[in-house]
Amino acid sequence: MKERVLIVDGHSMIFQWPDLAALHTRNPALARETLIRTLDGLRDATDQHVLLVFDGQGNRPNEASEPHHIQVFYSKSGQTADSIIERLVAKYAETYDVTVATDDRLEQTTVATFGGSTISSTQLQQEVAAAQSALGDRLKRLHRPRS
Repeated sequence: MKERVLIVDGHSMIFQWPDLAALHTRNPALARETLIRTLDGLRDATDQHVLLVFDGQGNRPNEASEPHHIQVFYSKSGQTADSIIERLVAKYAETYDVTVATDDRLEQTTVATFGGSTISSTQLQQEVAAAQSALGDRLKRLHRPRS
């Protein structure tokens, strides 16, 4: 069985998840950080590789070094998150089971062409909730007093 890689279109998630969209209107950086922390938790709960891609941050480096266990990419000026996602899918699809979380229909079609699969922002949100619930259940079992 191939290892799983999840590539997330960051702004697609932020603008489709109501709590993140509301946060983004007040503080875009905090909305991005909240998504990063959420996906870091998903990675911890599922042990899949998670790559998060955001559209342009000016002259920032292509790959950010974050204190998390996921890789975060920012597109350079004149580059889109979609182009980075496509490059990543093309690179990893033969070796890994690649899934891209995006609501962009054109991007979904392109990902399929490269051999990846896609899920919507709603499906990713459900996956996050299920992973958090499963992790909570495991923690409860670990802390249960022994008879």
